[in-house]
Amino acid sequence: MRRLQEEFHASERRVCGLMEIPRMSCRYRSRRDDSVLRERLLTLAREKPRFGYRRLHVLLCRHEPEAHINHKRVWRVYRDVGLSVRRTHRKRLARVLRPRPMLTAANQEWAIDFASDVAAGGRRLRIFSVVDCYTRECLTLEVDTSMPSRRVTRALARIIEARGAPGAIRSDNGPEMSSRHYLAWCIEKRIDAVHIQPGKPTQNAHVESFHGRLRDECLNVSWFWNLFDARRKISAWRVEYNCERPHSALGYLTPEEFAGRATSPSGVSNITRPALPQGFPDGSAVAVAPAPALTQIRPREEGLI
Repeated sequence: MRRLQEEFHASERRVCGLMEIPRMSCRYRSRRDDSVLRERLLTLAREKPRFGYRRLHVLLCRHEPEAHINHKRVWRVYRDVGLSVRRTHRKRLARVLRPRPMLTAANQEWAIDFASDVAAGGRRLRIFSVVDCYTRECLTLEVDTSMPSRRVTRALARIIEARGAPGAIRSDNGPEMSSRHYLAWCIEKRIDAVHIQPGKPTQNAHVESFHGRLRDECLNVSWFWNLFDARRKISAWRVEYNCERPHSALGYLTPEEFAGRATSPSGVSNITRPALPQGFPDGSAVAVAPAPALTQIRPREEGLI
């Protein structure tokens, strides 16, 4: 109001009439005296600098229960004094849900994750597992006290040397799978790094189901004296899982038998897999192609396929 009066040299009556504001509202000046409440808030805020106005209001009511201080008044004074507590929220990379591809062969997609256990001496053990999402084979079970991203890529590199590179690797958003080293390694190997949405373990259901079997049939029934004993027993269970244990999702074949039939032309017709979802015709490129990578990867050369 004052700026308009000074700029246009107009009277208060004229400006209030144009803006449709009562002159009494323009002339109103608050007579509230919050100096006492201001001093008490400042005293409490110095003692508890990370308390918000709600906790400070509770402390005021405890010290002076007969005052009956309104929480909205406490908020107004708390804000005017500048006592608002600022909290920095960690920035997180948003993951967009993408449709799962229909797998038709081995090495199209691997699933990786970590499990944990404790040895008899109290040492924490981390177990890194890799599962082929089509054949359900457990490709490795690395056991150690720590598993940084470079150890993860070395384990994956050994599998690639034995059976070739996968089209995609599905994982959660752990620090090992979201590090620069892991992402750069995936780009170098031309592998699609598929990260699930945070808090959605069902999007990596193959390895989660495998960890349930690992926990129930190996970790819960075994006693590990030390790290080397854990490696020996878990490695033996991995061989049993791949070669002896019937898998219900594979028609009660072992993963090794299913993988052998999948590679032979005569055994393809005898393998029962889930039907394709609606809208995905048999053999379509949409149903077979892996999901797009988080970072753009050059297409594979013909000699590397």
